[in-house]
Amino acid sequence: MALSPLQPAEERSKAVIPTPEPSLTYRLDPERGTIGGFIDGDEALRQFIIKAIQTARFRYLIYDEQYGSELEDLIGAGGTEELLNEEIPRLIREALIYDDRIADVRDFSIRRESDHVYVEFTVVKTAGGILTEEVEI
Repeated sequence: MALSPLQPAEERSKAVIPTPEPSLTYRLDPERGTIGGFIDGDEALRQFIIKAIQTARFRYLIYDEQYGSELEDLIGAGGTEELLNEEIPRLIREALIYDDRIADVRDFSIRRESDHVYVEFTVVKTAGGILTEEVEI
């Protein structure tokens, strides 16, 4: 018997499989301006996606510097269409990728209809599977 604090190599090399954090949260109804009930799983992730994109980054003290997007600044700046096509995907990806439930954000499609911009994209979840979302900016 060795009196060493070191573990044998086979015990040190065991992989730790992270368990996903629960995503239970309040259900928000932006049309009515109410909060009621709870949601979890894909529904909670979809709510996070929409809320993070629609919340201006650095504006609200309740959120840290990672939460929200800078899309409001871009849309109001009146940049060229090429600039918007490059920056919108980058800003949406930056708003979402820090969440531990999201592995990747890709396959962007941007559509303009009069004064509205619609963005469709795919979210790859860390737990496996994908979500396709469309948001209006």
